[in-house]
Amino acid sequence: MHWKENWNGKKNVIVVGGGHAGALVARSLSGTLDPRKYNLILVNERPFGVHLLAGARMTISEEGDYERFALMSYDKLFINGNGRLVVDRVTAIDEKARGEGGEIVLESGGRIQYTALILACGFIWSGPLDFPYTREDMHAHIAHWRARYEEADHIVLIGGGAVGIETAGELRDTYPTKKITIVQADDMLLNATYPEKFRKDMERRCKARQIDMVFSELTDYIPEYGTVGLTTRSGMSIPTADLIVPTFGPRPNTAWIASLGPDVLDERRLVKVKPTFEVVGHPGVFAVGDITDWNEQKQGMKYPAHAEICSPNVVSFLEGRLQTRAYKGSTEIILIPVGRNRGAAYFDMLWGVTLGDWFVRWIKGKDLLVHSTRKDRGLSPFDR
Repeated sequence: MHWKENWNGKKNVIVVGGGHAGALVARSLSGTLDPRKYNLILVNERPFGVHLLAGARMTISEEGDYERFALMSYDKLFINGNGRLVVDRVTAIDEKARGEGGEIVLESGGRIQYTALILACGFIWSGPLDFPYTREDMHAHIAHWRARYEEADHIVLIGGGAVGIETAGELRDTYPTKKITIVQADDMLLNATYPEKFRKDMERRCKARQIDMVFSELTDYIPEYGTVGLTTRSGMSIPTADLIVPTFGPRPNTAWIASLGPDVLDERRLVKVKPTFEVVGHPGVFAVGDITDWNEQKQGMKYPAHAEICSPNVVSFLEGRLQTRAYKGSTEIILIPVGRNRGAAYFDMLWGVTLGDWFVRWIKGKDLLVHSTRKDRGLSPFDR
């Protein structure tokens, strides 16, 4: 595939990554870009999107049919059909003189020219959330993890952040009698973004669900499936562990973005962006979502605001106008279900506001926001 700029008399605007942030930007641009002037192209490595918030529940239980609802097609993403999907993986960016566009290089060997480029390629996960790239392989992956959980007697989750806590809660809902342990490198759950009072409250809520916790312990490797027992770096032994699951934080999917130049990534391998979401030093290249270097927790609920800022700035760039929309950061908010009906939420407002089971169940625990996300992509409850 070799798509030149002006190959049909139009310029190419490319969004790389069809996760939450990328899909929102692509949908917004499909409604604002003039289809007589621009080709809008979404490049994604899967022919469907994955609603990651449902990942733990989907890989543990068939209840709720999340295997159907959380794997979302792009068929109705583009408003009035003003866009197209290319299923491929981008391996490099070949930039011309800065501000004059360039080409993306595809794993298949093709190249597509761009006038404007939006990077929204997200993070790379491990374990159950390391989802494959075809629907057939995805269904096999889900079945595989459901079987692993069902067979295990003592499940150890490595990582006590939101993913570890939510996974533990989903497991407890499905398996009331299994032994479940969270191993956390820090001395409390979550991270220091959140106050000690809230972190201790989450620990209390996990204990109330008979979820064990081990703090201040690190593991140097995840034992292979079928191995019984786990020994931490300090020498502490968990001899009955028969399924060890990585639930620690992901890593940025940005190695290929470094092809733009040594100035594009910070020390965390995140993309340096201006408040406009334009990449620092690279006019016409934008980045949104998890991969940006904004000092905020990486959460899908923040990315509608990224899209609302980025999309009009892309249009301004294309039309040669000053980019006037600027992101000012976000209030830290986190909602953590510990199963379908329990959990807690924290809002970094006033003195810090904490809400409990009823609020998390109402907002997130019931359906993990899957149906509102489908609506954002133009899908009804009946669409695949």
